[in-house]
Amino acid sequence: MPTEKLARAAVFAGPGSPHEIRSFPCPEPAGGEVLVRVAACTLCGSDLHTYDGRRSAPVPTVLGHEILGVVEALGPDAPRQDLAGEPLRIGDRVTWAVAASCGGCALCQRDYPMKCERLVKYGHEAIRPGHVFHGGLADVCLLAPGSAILRVPDHVADAAACPANCATATVAAALRVAGDVAGKVVLVQGAGLLGLTACAMARQRGARAVVCSEPNAARRELAVAFGATAAVEPERLAAVGMGFDVALELTGSPAAFEAALPLLAIGATYVLVGAVFPSRPVPLAMEQVVRRWLTLRGVHNYAPRDLVAAVEFLAATEYPFAELVAGWLPLERVDEAFGHASDPGVLRFGVRPG
Repeated sequence: MPTEKLARAAVFAGPGSPHEIRSFPCPEPAGGEVLVRVAACTLCGSDLHTYDGRRSAPVPTVLGHEILGVVEALGPDAPRQDLAGEPLRIGDRVTWAVAASCGGCALCQRDYPMKCERLVKYGHEAIRPGHVFHGGLADVCLLAPGSAILRVPDHVADAAACPANCATATVAAALRVAGDVAGKVVLVQGAGLLGLTACAMARQRGARAVVCSEPNAARRELAVAFGATAAVEPERLAAVGMGFDVALELTGSPAAFEAALPLLAIGATYVLVGAVFPSRPVPLAMEQVVRRWLTLRGVHNYAPRDLVAAVEFLAATEYPFAELVAGWLPLERVDEAFGHASDPGVLRFGVRPG
């Protein structure tokens, strides 16, 4: 009788509890499912918030959504082409959107697949019988039907590719709704991975100037290295004296919103990305929005086309995104990896299951 094939997962039971490395039967993909072998997974800020208890999540679960994998098996109805229309085969190195959508509900039809009524979100799903491998802190990940899968070019390093389906694609979505930035003055608030990506992407798209507002001196230096033409402390932002054509708020700080709003140029677009947790209300003078023709947009996650733009950006960029991952640990040391990732001086830390 053949031995049952097993795969490991780091099971998270809740804040304050160490991960438990457990073995489960390795799933066989059915229908439109795709099984990938996890090559690497970096730890995002939302993973840290869940781990520390600052963000609620269904438990037990397998965390991790910034995943890079290798296609191991295709279900009989799984796509044979990736998002870009390229052949999808066993052995391909791939990324995929942070959430799978049904394609048929009202929100999907309105071009909001990231808000699908039947959303499956990787690294955020509770373990239930037969459904374990939906997170990156495991040997394998089972991709649900409706997952937006994209091959990753060989020359894009693992460390750069892991955050493609999180920070990079989210910034691509923010800049898409902001419109053409060529020749414009762009404000980027925050120099975490989102902010550094925004600086680099805006410059690559022809922004005339990119000003990054960031309280941490080391991160301000990084912002300049990743394309910002200037990086200033938030309290010095008004002294820059520029009317910003586009602003991206990536910190979630009400004070950041209040500081930027008066500095926007007539006709500016302000895209809010960082405010994914409840915070105090902010005052908003409606008259100013009207008289100055301002556009306020919110972006939470992204559409599949933004993942395509993210990978294209990483494939073409000369900015050293791979250097922003401070290190890697094996799955057995996942709690140690979370400890490293919690260091304020670390932008990303990763886990390699193999």
